Amino acid sequence: MRTQTIAQTIETGERQSRTMRTLALLVLSVALILAQTFAAKARPESFADLAESVSPAVVNITTTTMVARGTGPGAIVPEGSPFEDLFPDFQNRDDNGERARRSSALGSGFVISEDGFIVTNNHVIEGADEIVIEFFSGEELEAELVGTDKKTDIALLKVKSDKPLPFVPFGNSDSARVGDWVMAVGNPLGQGFSVSAGIVSQRNRALQGAYDDYIQTDAAINRGNSGGPLFNMAGEVVGVNTAILSPNGGSIGIGFSMASNVVVRVVDQLREYGETRRGWLGVRIQDVTDDVAEAIGLEKTAGALVTDVPDGPSKDAGMLAGDVIMSFAGNEVSDTRGLVRSVGNADVGKTVRVVVFREGKTQTLKVTLGRREEAEGVVPAAQTEESAPTQEPATTQMLGLTLSPVSDELREQLELSATATGLVVTEVDEAAEAFEKGLRAGDVITEAGQQKLASAADLQAQVDTAKEAGRKSLLLLVRRAGEPRFVALSLD
Repeated sequence: MRTQTIAQTIETGERQSRTMRTLALLVLSVALILAQTFAAKARPESFADLAESVSPAVVNITTTTMVARGTGPGAIVPEGSPFEDLFPDFQNRDDNGERARRSSALGSGFVISEDGFIVTNNHVIEGADEIVIEFFSGEELEAELVGTDKKTDIALLKVKSDKPLPFVPFGNSDSARVGDWVMAVGNPLGQGFSVSAGIVSQRNRALQGAYDDYIQTDAAINRGNSGGPLFNMAGEVVGVNTAILSPNGGSIGIGFSMASNVVVRVVDQLREYGETRRGWLGVRIQDVTDDVAEAIGLEKTAGALVTDVPDGPSKDAGMLAGDVIMSFAGNEVSDTRGLVRSVGNADVGKTVRVVVFREGKTQTLKVTLGRREEAEGVVPAAQTEESAPTQEPATTQMLGLTLSPVSDELREQLELSATATGLVVTEVDEAAEAFEKGLRAGDVITEAGQQKLASAADLQAQVDTAKEAGRKSLLLLVRRAGEPRFVALSLD
């Protein structure tokens, strides 16, 4: 009986084991099926519903401009070429180039309110005498220009309609992730309404503007798509299609859309004021590099290095050239691009706290922001130097540079101000680090170690001080054609 009981127990255990294995396989199968289902849902079967819902708010834009014949771009030939005389004859063969002609251009846009506000690119409508909006239904309305912003290439238009217009909302571009599906709608190459789909290839791209924040996408974008919307899968505008990277002018899968969070702020200001109103700190800045950070004793490579402080908000608050801006309005500054955007997004007239690193420690300044648009084009006042150059040898060789104190003759040659002092670079050793870092003959070194220079002896004193402090490099303030920048040179 005992043997039989043991056998029955073993048999029962084996049955339970088989049952558990069966359940495990069943659970695994269900998990695989669910994973496949979720994967299928991640990739939409069709964009048709999305396209149908947003297309009524997307518009084609036709602009008309009167252009004097011969004012457009012409052929360029080398001076002295035998063909040089032929091209003016060709360009001006009709009425000696005096008759004006009508030029048309095409682009895209989208309606953002039922009362007829429309967003597009500035370059689509720039210089236009007439702007005509064609809706998905085929209806056409003439538009008025509300305002433009060349820095972000955004324009705001307005049409008058007897009925509410279909419109699309802006989405949060910061929530867009690399790999998310997006859809572009517009008027590529003048072919009429067209839809293309792709993914977010990358975010936070910069092309050449100070306020650039582009979404890169592989959705097909071509000429004529400019100003059109880039939608997320919820039908929200997360970008305005602006530019493509292409060797032949057609889409190769590298398109750029200005992020909606940048566009929204611009549009709000254009809508309220007809112009932009950006904050202005009033400094010239450059990125902090590893060698610059080491030269001034920063623990990490971050912040924005102030190269010049012309008359303005920062000068009034006590900021100095050589300060490193570490924090602006409570937000840490990682680089110059981030600072420019933060300041631009701040309200004009607002007083903000700016934390700077100066002479080995931090201090907080209170800066009342000006308005960038009013300050642009203002030439900084000439820097006043109290010390005068002393008599010393004509040239001195140091740090791979041949240097000469500023003289009246050099002031005239380099068009320097009457009060300018420092050391003029007359020659650069091409094998030296200074040449690699861009120093050239004609540059003027005005500061070393954040101390003003009047002679080569001043520079040597700063070299000695830096070596005594254990520094591996020395920070120089270099001016070229009046434009300042900091350069750190090794002392080895």
